[in-house]
Amino acid sequence: MYSEINQLIKMGLKKSQIARKLNISRPTLDKYLEMPPDEFDRFVCGTQERSRKPEPFKNDILCWLKEFPDISAAQVFDWLEERFQALPFSEVTLRRYVRVLRQKYDIPKTARSRDYEPVDELPIGKQMQVDFGTIKVPGEAEKEIRLYVMCFVLSHSRYKYCEWQDRPFNTPDIIRIHENAFEFYGGITDELVYDQDHLILTSENHGDLIYTQAFSGYLQKRRFRVYMCRKADPESKGKIEKVVDFVKNNYARHRTFYNIDQWNEDCQNWLQRRGNGKKHGTTRKIPAEVFVEEKKYLRPVLDKIKTNLPALSIPYQVRKDNTVPIKGNRYTVPRGTYKGPYTYVRVNYTGDNELDIFDIDTDKLLGHFKTPVDKGNLVKNNDHRRDKSGKISALIDELAGRFTDPDKAKNFIETIHTEKPRYIRDQILLIQKSVKGTSSEVIDKALEFCVKNSLYRATDFQDAVNHYQKDKQVSTDTFTVKVSSMSAESLEKIRVTPKIRDMSEYISALGGNNDAIHN
Repeated sequence: MYSEINQLIKMGLKKSQIARKLNISRPTLDKYLEMPPDEFDRFVCGTQERSRKPEPFKNDILCWLKEFPDISAAQVFDWLEERFQALPFSEVTLRRYVRVLRQKYDIPKTARSRDYEPVDELPIGKQMQVDFGTIKVPGEAEKEIRLYVMCFVLSHSRYKYCEWQDRPFNTPDIIRIHENAFEFYGGITDELVYDQDHLILTSENHGDLIYTQAFSGYLQKRRFRVYMCRKADPESKGKIEKVVDFVKNNYARHRTFYNIDQWNEDCQNWLQRRGNGKKHGTTRKIPAEVFVEEKKYLRPVLDKIKTNLPALSIPYQVRKDNTVPIKGNRYTVPRGTYKGPYTYVRVNYTGDNELDIFDIDTDKLLGHFKTPVDKGNLVKNNDHRRDKSGKISALIDELAGRFTDPDKAKNFIETIHTEKPRYIRDQILLIQKSVKGTSSEVIDKALEFCVKNSLYRATDFQDAVNHYQKDKQVSTDTFTVKVSSMSAESLEKIRVTPKIRDMSEYISALGGNNDAIHN
């Protein structure tokens, strides 16, 4: 090797090229070049005579290498460790030793190869393949966003459909996207090919496929045949594998993400222009043109499964200002709904121009809206702007404490709560407004009037307060008018405080005896 190294140096090869050619490291090459010829000879002799730590296990290792030429050094180490427990060398040392034995005894590591043969094109309209992918793309403010894609391809025409999400898929997502794909294609094939995804399949069960509950119910409605690939066998659905790679590397990579709606819209335009509009490398045909004929052979989907069912609702991300962007408009949700960048809500379309927003975890209705005809609107629900930080019970107790008879007031407000549970906050706020700055006499009279006449509404209480407030004002004004019409002499008399005399003075005036009276 020493002479070979020097010969390659004279030929003008770089050190990195020589190291690769001789399969040695750069530091080893530098060490050899620094040695004179006699020192290199001594070094080589020393390495040949030096014993290696795995040497005592040589017979076992050679036996396994000859019987299983494709066995890895890691597996050899595991077998030795299993048989002899603690070993006096590391796995890296064994790997080098196995490499030496393979060269010395000519036992190359054989790799298992799979035989391939060309596959005939499937009949028109027979099969569709489905698969998933994920990729990180640049977002705003140089932040990376992980996106998830579900792809479909017709096996005959290679016509493609994709849909993206900015969160992992769940089974309702998969069902919804299936429906969107069938609507896009205008029909459904006899067979769909899948990988063994946990959202679709729970167990292979020796060929008796056990699907997830939601997907099983969906199959009963759509009635298409499923071909499930074996585990770790992506080549059995090579068409869709190439589609996923194509979409990730040619559409998504290096593209900046702004929002999921725009991303999906741009992807559809890209598919029309590139994925379905350009000549396919294998068929040498344009998928869009072939699809025109294949569409005639698809089984029609008469009724689309509506996505306004709870299991088929569409998730949307909540922004930090507690709004949800939906199809070009923003819809408000209650304060406190946003709990971080991964906060989502569920949206159900209840009509052509109406939608409901639900909490995705508790299924609580957050708002009902009418959708605008145009885009760019902020659609508000006034209920979302109210102060809802306190609990209802605490608000009732605090308000009842403002009355002379808190128990009576609390019963009154609780009755309102029972009759109008959805609007109790509005009712409490109106009562609070009515009692603010009002005398206890007036609010007590108003409370007595409402309870006596079974008027359990905040507006009735407000009217009663206004009535008694007005009566009190009239009485005060009347007294003021009477006083103002008096003469100065009369007013002076009103201000005079009568003198209080002792009882003995009255007895003396009547000629009586104090002692007699006391007795």
